Amino acid sequence: MSLTGSAFYYLLIAATVLAVVGTLVLWSRIPGPSPLRWFSRVVMIALCQVTAIAVVAVWINNSYGLYSSWNDLLGDDNGSVTAAMPGPPANRAVFTQASDGILDTYFRGKYSKLSGEVLVWTPPQYDEAQYKSYRFPVMMLLHGVPGSPSSWVEGGNLPTSIARLMASGAVKPAIVVIPVIDPGGVDTDCSDTPTHKNATWLAKDVPQLINNQFRTLTDAKAWGIMGFSTGGLCSVKLSMQYPGTFASAVAMDPDPFSGDPSVLADPELRKLNSPLWLARQKPDVSLFAATSAQDRFSPVSNITALQNAVQLPTTMAPPLVLPDGGHNWGTWQRMFPTVFPWLSDHLDDARAVAGKPKTTTKIGR
Repeated sequence: MSLTGSAFYYLLIAATVLAVVGTLVLWSRIPGPSPLRWFSRVVMIALCQVTAIAVVAVWINNSYGLYSSWNDLLGDDNGSVTAAMPGPPANRAVFTQASDGILDTYFRGKYSKLSGEVLVWTPPQYDEAQYKSYRFPVMMLLHGVPGSPSSWVEGGNLPTSIARLMASGAVKPAIVVIPVIDPGGVDTDCSDTPTHKNATWLAKDVPQLINNQFRTLTDAKAWGIMGFSTGGLCSVKLSMQYPGTFASAVAMDPDPFSGDPSVLADPELRKLNSPLWLARQKPDVSLFAATSAQDRFSPVSNITALQNAVQLPTTMAPPLVLPDGGHNWGTWQRMFPTVFPWLSDHLDDARAVAGKPKTTTKIGR
């Protein structure tokens, strides 16, 4: 029986009730000499306390994700199983709000068992009365390695930069989601490995959190993904691996699409997570890549290699190649007026959707 399952929790509640009822019924009916009766009563009291404490402990564990399994609790993991990290599950994740309107939370994914930070920004229309029944498309933004979700805030001047593009009409109203791409500091190029399922975290757990707590459109055509550097490689890779989640992707100065041997040492695993190999699977997605002619970390030849590998129904727009600029935020911000509108044009418009359950974002202090 699962440590975090509802069945175990309710079983403990039932055991607590039975222990209390049994104590009340048997308190004065225990036969035998006085020392035995007192000992039996002490045992019954202890049983009531133990079961009650167990209920509270399991409730706390389920709420905050301290232990994800019996092996995790008992310390029996030998390193051969998928990593599990502590954190509250998605349905108990609470967001805090900064003065710039960015929401911040930390949660543990149901499928990957990984935990990490997720930033969210909603467009002004999200809270306007005439849009109360509307659901919005989503732009997921991925940072580089090393880096964190706040890289987009500090280096990319979010949400100001995206808010200006939306205010000008160049970008349609959309929810912006910025998750950590390497939970626990383990970089896998956003891939699932035997011990760290980063792809599952990004493509299943984070969307589940956002769809549960925000008024989102859930079709793949309403979800676009964009990243820079390692995040650029990841955005293209994840859209090709999960075309049912992300129908469009943008890569700014992406890492080599052939994969990084220093990150994925296993040649077979690296091949299966390479966009050059994934292109042969012909996923139905739209791609756009940008770089600088002077960026030695992300040469134009890297993008050309992917262009040559892409086959319909996969499509890839002509790349954006800036004449100068390095592998830095100065270059990436110069790409914003082109890459954000491209991604926006490939997303469904916000619209009213009938029959969807009411969605409430949990915001704490």
